[in-house]
Amino acid sequence: MNLRRNVVSIVDALVTDLRTRILDGELVPGTALREVEVAQRYEVSRPTARSALDALVGVRLLTRSAHKTARVVKLTPDDVSDIYRTRALIESQVVRELALDAKVPDGAVRANREIRDLRGSAAVEVIGPDLTFHRSLVNARGSERTRLAYDVLIDEVGMCMSQVQGAGLLDATRISAEHAAILDAIGGRDGEQASRLLVEHLENARTRLIDHMAAAPGPSAQ
Repeated sequence: MNLRRNVVSIVDALVTDLRTRILDGELVPGTALREVEVAQRYEVSRPTARSALDALVGVRLLTRSAHKTARVVKLTPDDVSDIYRTRALIESQVVRELALDAKVPDGAVRANREIRDLRGSAAVEVIGPDLTFHRSLVNARGSERTRLAYDVLIDEVGMCMSQVQGAGLLDATRISAEHAAILDAIGGRDGEQASRLLVEHLENARTRLIDHMAAAPGPSAQ
């Protein structure tokens, strides 16, 4: 039993480290992750490396066709639009419902304070607290099904944020100001305003990322 738990924890640790390297932009879209090289780098068995890569394929951070090397996913403009559209459907309704009780999540407040304090720091440092902010809103809804639905999307959300921040498309000051306005609307019981600001916040990021992709050479700009 303990042996099984140890194997699982090694796979989980490997998944966590690879996910962090992808979302931090160290492993850029298109980077190949070969099973044997992952096993050697992390000093784990090939089956363990394979399990970790399979897990990342499952959350769409990696892509791999039959008998091919796993690669960090390259999001297309259509992918980005669909991810942000799905986020807006979930998050806009969440903030509308939170506003009914003026329920401002403490986790979102703390995360936004952290973003505000990152002014002048490397843009990619915003990704972690930005994810925490939005996840805190969804979790505060108190619905396990809503949380699970959002969890399916969360790594692709992180990938979008990684590309936005990797290109320096939004700064911490603007992000924290937009977040603060959303929280103020929730606290003021103005659900429609909170929902509108949330959708505008996401649309701003979506538009900037797609414009950036269109201007960049390569398959992702097609």
